[in-house]
Amino acid sequence: MKKITILFAATAMMLSSCKSLNNSQKGTGIGAVAGGVAGGLIFKNTAAGAIIGAAVGGAAGYAIGRHMDKQAEAIKKAIPDAEVTRVGEGIEMTFNSALLFKINSAELSTDARADLDKLSGVFLEYPETNILVEGHTDDTGSDEFNMSLSEKRAKAVSSYLTAKGINAGRFSVKWYGETQPKYPNDSDSNRVKNRRVELAIFANDQLKKDASDGQVGQ
Repeated sequence: MKKITILFAATAMMLSSCKSLNNSQKGTGIGAVAGGVAGGLIFKNTAAGAIIGAAVGGAAGYAIGRHMDKQAEAIKKAIPDAEVTRVGEGIEMTFNSALLFKINSAELSTDARADLDKLSGVFLEYPETNILVEGHTDDTGSDEFNMSLSEKRAKAVSSYLTAKGINAGRFSVKWYGETQPKYPNDSDSNRVKNRRVELAIFANDQLKKDASDGQVGQ
C-alpha cells in the first residue's frame, strides 16, 4: 500500500506539472514518468489506463503525441458532440450517450451509426493505432444484466466499425456493467451519461517503431 501511495503522489505531481505543456510534451512526460506501472495501478480497467500503460515516452513519445494531436483534431471535426480528450500518447473518446442506445438496448441508434460512419473515416486515415472499446451501463437492472448489456454495447460498436473496413486486429473490447460510473447514478440525466461507450486510441507497435526510428512526422 505504501508503494502505491508514493507512486500515486509522484504521478499526481507529474500530471500537475504537465498543465503548462502542450499535448505532445504531455505524452513525453507521462510515458517517461508514469509508464505501464502507473497505468496498471492508478488507472486500472479504464481507457486512460490503457493509453498510459502503452506509452513509450522520450523522443518517440513526443513524436507519437504530435501524431495523436492531429488524429484527435480530426475526430473532433468529424464528431463535434463527442468528448475527445488527449491523454498522454493517446486519445480518450466518449460518445454522446443519449445518441447511442435506448435504455436496456444494445441496438445502435440512427445517429450513432452516422457518427460511427464518420469515425471510421478517421480510423482509415490513421491506420497505425489500436482501439480499445469499453462498454458501461447505469445502475438500473441487475448486475448480471448490466454486465451482459455492456458487453453487447461494446461489441456493437466494434463490430460496426469493423464492417466499415477497419481491421479487426486493431480492436480489443472490454465491458464493466455498472461498476465504473463516471457520474453518480442519482438522476436520469446522470444515468444517461453512464450508459456509454468509451474508446482508447493509442499507438500500435509499428507506430512506436517508426517513432523510435524518427520516421513519424517527416
